[in-house]
Amino acid sequence: MTSPDTRSDDRSAPDVERTALKEWAVLVDAMARGSIVAMVRKGGIREQRKGFGVRHDRFLLYPTYFHEKAAELAERFRDRLDAAHADRPAEGRVRLEYVCDVVGVWAVSDLGRLAAVEHEHGLAPDAVASRFYYKQRPGVQVVVVRAKRLPRAVEVPELRRYAGCVSWVELDGGVDVAGAMPVMPESELHRRVAAIAAALGPLPGAGAASAD
Repeated sequence: MTSPDTRSDDRSAPDVERTALKEWAVLVDAMARGSIVAMVRKGGIREQRKGFGVRHDRFLLYPTYFHEKAAELAERFRDRLDAAHADRPAEGRVRLEYVCDVVGVWAVSDLGRLAAVEHEHGLAPDAVASRFYYKQRPGVQVVVVRAKRLPRAVEVPELRRYAGCVSWVELDGGVDVAGAMPVMPESELHRRVAAIAAALGPLPGAGAASAD
């Protein structure tokens, strides 16, 4: 059951997180079910001057419902789009259910390499190409994560400053993430990360690295 608003006081909670990354709700659902372990990111409109960057080792997943298009999803996820919207919280609320540890980030400047990992990120090939060439600046980042389910979902008010086409959000209050459990066995994650590394290059650290 979802708590109405159970943000934790940063001074008293043993393990809290305030940083959140926006992602389509249908893809958050896919990560929660272990269907994908990666995201292909370019950056929001308000981030294009500096581009998208991963400056955090951990973040909450912030589900979004705007700009989702069935044609931009991998075909196997298109029938999940309506279900993701049906589970949407009340207007003006954000439901946070998952926290992610960053396993690795690949900066990819060769579009052809992304075909080998298409089963791990949930986007259709045309959507990947569109992001890759956006603003005539070829390249994307592939962010691989270890998704964990919070012991209980948390709903927070969707403040005006959270809105807009931006990837990262700093929440007003910290969310207690103690006790979050991985959505898949570690051995399975390692196997899939190894396959991604075989396609994109050696596993880098949590910061951006080249896969050329």
